[in-house]
Amino acid sequence: MTRMSRELGPALDQIAGAMDRQFDLLLRVPDDPRRPLYEAMRHAAIGGGKRMRPLLTVATAEMFNVDRQRALRVATAIECIHVYSLIHDDLPAMDNDDMRRGKPTVHKAFDEATAVLAGDALHALAFEMLAADETSLDPFVRAELVLELARASGPGGMAGGQMMDLAAEHQSFDLPTVTRLQQLKTGALISVSVEAGAILGRIPPEGRTGLRGYARDIGLAFQIADDILDVEGDADVAGKTLNKDMAAGKATFLSLLGLDRAREQARMLVDQAIGHLHGFGQEADLLRAVARYVIERDR
Repeated sequence: MTRMSRELGPALDQIAGAMDRQFDLLLRVPDDPRRPLYEAMRHAAIGGGKRMRPLLTVATAEMFNVDRQRALRVATAIECIHVYSLIHDDLPAMDNDDMRRGKPTVHKAFDEATAVLAGDALHALAFEMLAADETSLDPFVRAELVLELARASGPGGMAGGQMMDLAAEHQSFDLPTVTRLQQLKTGALISVSVEAGAILGRIPPEGRTGLRGYARDIGLAFQIADDILDVEGDADVAGKTLNKDMAAGKATFLSLLGLDRAREQARMLVDQAIGHLHGFGQEADLLRAVARYVIERDR
């Protein structure tokens, strides 16, 4: 095991525990008719998942000496958006999945109406957290965090990518179109996870170029690895149904490139991502470790 992987394992465990504690505090179940909504939000948000996005936010923020508790608030807000997107993606009207993170999806454990509301509520909670004084005493920092997360979540980001993904079931996409789809659906939220840490550190936009390049490349590498795991992975380890894209006839990096070229492309993207961090020293070692983990993971 390399020094990097020894460093990454505890970091992943710590961020997973921190996220569960954050959601446990935020989502206390009230003794009133809203109870099923909170229970559904907790079902989706607590336990399981890679928590890679929160780790990226906290790791980047710590590079710029940001208070860890403030970084965790922003990381939790971004994870709220990620979890809401999974709840909605799993619905019968979208991907129609029964399992997520090794347990029944929210619409299976509860019902479709509760699942829609749970996603909506997590979406709202994300922006409530970013806009609060506890996140940053600087209103300009809070405003930029809200702006960037909204951009990453909306039609020019994750939601737009999901619309393209739905269209992919009925259209034949070429490699540039699949790349664009994944840059929006998966990459946008990964990118804002990194950039948010720099925003908290009051790094101006022109000082974030290397971090943006890093995030863009690991986002694509992450998706290529996902496509490979969808074919070669273990559903029990992944905690979700595999081979769905192939069954739906969707074009993926794997179907367009083939297994060997896809693996080579993912490795190249990881090397390129690490290269974007050349301006940083040991403070960026955790980001470098995350980049390598992207293509080494089994779920």
